[in-house]
Amino acid sequence: MSRLRQVRSETRFNLLGFRRSPAATFFTVILPLVFLVIFTSIFGNYTISATGARVATQYVPGILALALVSATFMNQAIFTVVKRESGVLKAMRATPLPPWVYVGGSVVSSLVLTAMMTVLVMGIGRIAYGVGIQAGALPSLFVSLAVGTAAFSALGLAVTCMCPSEQAAPAITNMFVLPLYFVSDVFVITSSGPPRWMGLIGDIFPIKHLAHALRHTFDPFIDGVPMPVGNWLVMAAWGIFGVLVTVRFFRWTPRN
Repeated sequence: MSRLRQVRSETRFNLLGFRRSPAATFFTVILPLVFLVIFTSIFGNYTISATGARVATQYVPGILALALVSATFMNQAIFTVVKRESGVLKAMRATPLPPWVYVGGSVVSSLVLTAMMTVLVMGIGRIAYGVGIQAGALPSLFVSLAVGTAAFSALGLAVTCMCPSEQAAPAITNMFVLPLYFVSDVFVITSSGPPRWMGLIGDIFPIKHLAHALRHTFDPFIDGVPMPVGNWLVMAAWGIFGVLVTVRFFRWTPRN
């Protein structure tokens, strides 16, 4: 079997496992859409005086960032720990399957989930709230999604090194992302911005840079092709950090 077919088979296996997990389906597919409806209903869809854009134009890319983090970071961490503690990774490591095929299948499956959520969030944003995207911004959107998927997939694999058990994995991953959603312009968007110290915390971590990179592509007042290179570089740096941690500390055998 060629390496490409092995990656495709591993991708199919990961997507099948996702489909058979009601919890993963809810938190990755349903919950971001629920947040989108809740936030736009509570805060309205008025025009923001500082930018001239409507509220939904701000929330659609933020919720898309949340969906990408759920499809990559959260799923990678939780499912990998479950496979490790159940002995699946140990059995897989004993086969001739190269480790990069497993990692490649995981990243490609995350990319498929990200593409699916992008279509859903953008579709609802367009139909329900009139939020569209300029054709010239599509290349920037694709780059942001690709860089974000790779970076957060790497970070998801890295955080498995901290998870002692499959019961601890959801708590540890949520411990990282939930506070950052509030300081990364995902959950709370104000014209004056968050307090400076919160803004500085958000600037350090990659979720805010993902949200801002996506928000550039939805901004109806930007002419030409938006190129949030700075945001891409920060996400890429975090992705490299995730790769280095994974290479050094990743375990194929159960910890318990």
